[in-house]
Amino acid sequence: MAPPKTVTLDSRTNGLAIGAISYGAMNHTWTPKPSSQDKVDGALDAALSRGGPVMLNTGTFYGNPDNPTSNLDAIGDWMRRNEDRASQFVVSVKGGMDMSKHAPDTSESFLRKEIEDAAKRLAPAKIAIFECARVDKSRPQEEVMKTLLKLRDEGLFQHIGLSECSAETIRKSHAVAPIAGVEVEYSPWSLDIERNGVLSTCQELGIAILAYSPLGKGFLTGSIRSHDDLPENDMRRNFDRFQPDVFDQNLKIVDEISELAKKKGVTNAQLVLAWLISVPGVVPIPGSTRAEGVTESLGAYDVKLSEEDIAALRKVIDNANVKGLRYNKQMEGSLEG
Repeated sequence: MAPPKTVTLDSRTNGLAIGAISYGAMNHTWTPKPSSQDKVDGALDAALSRGGPVMLNTGTFYGNPDNPTSNLDAIGDWMRRNEDRASQFVVSVKGGMDMSKHAPDTSESFLRKEIEDAAKRLAPAKIAIFECARVDKSRPQEEVMKTLLKLRDEGLFQHIGLSECSAETIRKSHAVAPIAGVEVEYSPWSLDIERNGVLSTCQELGIAILAYSPLGKGFLTGSIRSHDDLPENDMRRNFDRFQPDVFDQNLKIVDEISELAKKKGVTNAQLVLAWLISVPGVVPIPGSTRAEGVTESLGAYDVKLSEEDIAALRKVIDNANVKGLRYNKQMEGSLEG
């Protein structure tokens, strides 16, 4: 097996390094049927099967309405029973969202309270990176950064990240304090950051792109062949690209990726992730809830892409005519970019 590739985040963060493939834990609890603790344990064990450091992505609000901190709690449970391995995870926490209002809250009092609570739930693991999940349009970004810088310097967390932001916000933030990474959606069917300046800005400034939904929310794996394949109450049923009237059109890119993956003798997920980690400074965050799925994702380290392979995949990506917004009109109102 090929050893994990390591990516050093913004050099101004004292050389903080993470594996080139991270792990997103949101799907364990951001669902009508949360994972059992055993299932969470299996996925986290698998995420470290090639050693650390591995960025582990969680959030203060990744639970359900009855228990919004259940994601933190499940991870913290594993951390306390595996204290000898806890330091192999570089824990990234998203927050700054008042879920009672479904709106950002970046006030010092709100952030302090939720970060302190998250730290207690995750202990003995430390919060390496804290990100506000959405840009707070009610405050100047420079003021938000000063608040985060103050909390960082008090030791509540180690590094500041950004999420779902514009190139302008990245520059404003970078001018105030080091940015460990920018978490945005990026995959063969979500190329927005190539067009809106986010990717080029991060590459210019030496900031890593933390690519969530790198497999198109599961669509690119090829396991979803119709709208009816989505479980009842699955949130993707409300997303534009999964609607019946565009589903067959959007399957075309999946089928072409499947053909390329078959020729390489790998899975769709492994081919897509191998392509993403070939892009300078990009760290995908796949989020399978199954240990087998996590292991499959890490198999991307073993995929050797030639220039011809990359060119063939890029041709498929560039010629794809993906229909629909990443989410839907209502949800995308909270995004910046």
